[in-house]
Amino acid sequence: MSETDEAEEVMLFLHDYFKSTGWSSELHESGNAQIHFKGDKSLAEEAYSLVVDHEGVTIKASTSKGFFYGTQSLIQMLPTDKHIAVLPYMTINDAPRFAWRGLHLDVCRHFFPVDFVKKYIDLMAFYKLNTFHWHLTEDQGWRIEIKKYPKLTEVGSQRKETIVEKNFDPFIGDGKPYGGFYTQDEIREVVAYAAERQITVVPEIEMPGHSLAALAAYPELGCGPGPYEVGTKWGVYEDIYCPSEKTFEFLEDVLTEVIDLFPGEYIHIGGDEAPKAAWKKSKLAQQVIKREGLKDEFELQSYFIKRMEKFLVSKGKKLIGWDEILEGGLAPEATVMSWRGEKGGIEAAEAGHDVVMSPNADMYFDHYQARKETQPLAIGGFTTLESVYHYEPVPAELGEAHHKHVLGAQANVWTEYMKTTDYVEYMAYPRVVALSETVWTMPEHKDWAHFQSKMAQQYRLLDARNVNYFNAAADTLASND
Repeated sequence: MSETDEAEEVMLFLHDYFKSTGWSSELHESGNAQIHFKGDKSLAEEAYSLVVDHEGVTIKASTSKGFFYGTQSLIQMLPTDKHIAVLPYMTINDAPRFAWRGLHLDVCRHFFPVDFVKKYIDLMAFYKLNTFHWHLTEDQGWRIEIKKYPKLTEVGSQRKETIVEKNFDPFIGDGKPYGGFYTQDEIREVVAYAAERQITVVPEIEMPGHSLAALAAYPELGCGPGPYEVGTKWGVYEDIYCPSEKTFEFLEDVLTEVIDLFPGEYIHIGGDEAPKAAWKKSKLAQQVIKREGLKDEFELQSYFIKRMEKFLVSKGKKLIGWDEILEGGLAPEATVMSWRGEKGGIEAAEAGHDVVMSPNADMYFDHYQARKETQPLAIGGFTTLESVYHYEPVPAELGEAHHKHVLGAQANVWTEYMKTTDYVEYMAYPRVVALSETVWTMPEHKDWAHFQSKMAQQYRLLDARNVNYFNAAADTLASND
């Protein structure tokens, strides 16, 4: 695709945006256009230049990504309350710090419709995030259609009820069946929608743990006698995939269909919170340990992940997983997403593996963001707008030679207690705004006081997009009263 074609692609996006917001615009190949798109091969892939002068607005880039990010900057500067834009003369030369600027959404604990997923992606694009991590399988629900295994959605996408708040002991359920899944056509629709906004979708298919919904559909994949049922409460279940040839065949079949739906280079296989009790009791699992000369169940998990990586590599994909995949030995080409602090990410980077930093202390948006008594129910923790803004993805203790392995950072939105789309937005915003600056801007150009001064405009922009955000500034004022 030529620079002209890539510029035209973004011009069409901007034209459609103007129509959706009531602005009037026309496309011209040449002449007296007020917004000009010009190719500049000297600019890096995601870099852009934006100039406002007597000739109008000129956006320069070498790829559609650069043109798109320049366009997003222009959109952010347009007024939200009137349709006459007066921009001051300016020159912006801009490029992102990190290649991975990610945001995650768990649709398994609670399911969200395609229209909302698209809105979620629109907001990501607006803030120049480029990786959407779509958490699609879990103990509490399997959310992606797999044609070879229809029971995954017929059985695995439905749970008989859901725990009420945090009533674990004794368990109190709401008695209401709950479910939902995305068809493959809907998946393709979302992936294409994201691609138009320069966002890559990374699907997560959990293994070997967090697999109870799949076991409920196909109990022969478990180590125990069953029966299994889709999870009705949160937390970690001991039942996980058994490392049988039948399981590996099943997972390769599933991933084959997943690969066909997601053209991006990464497939996330989870790998987190996989209890080993079922494997300790399983004759089959113990036979695999003996046959493969493994030391223990942790090395068995490593064997499991390495087999899946070999399959993914054969299909031209890269495996990424949570930092538990380090335990027992890391797969040769795996990328690590470090969530239990930064230790796993540091260890992986020092071993020459790429990492995405996602420590739960700063990057988990299911945490409370203000005083607990003022907020809706959350899983716990305390992650403020300021802590997100100040997070530094490259750990101080990581040697400079290994900095290149830090691809970037990602925030995660786990939805145990987020029953509605409004709830998700409230927990994500405005923290996503701070995330966007953390992963885009060089540290020397960051300024917390300046960022705070910009938030009034950001709240107006979020209002214009009908986002149900938490007003951190108003909460601060209330706290000081």
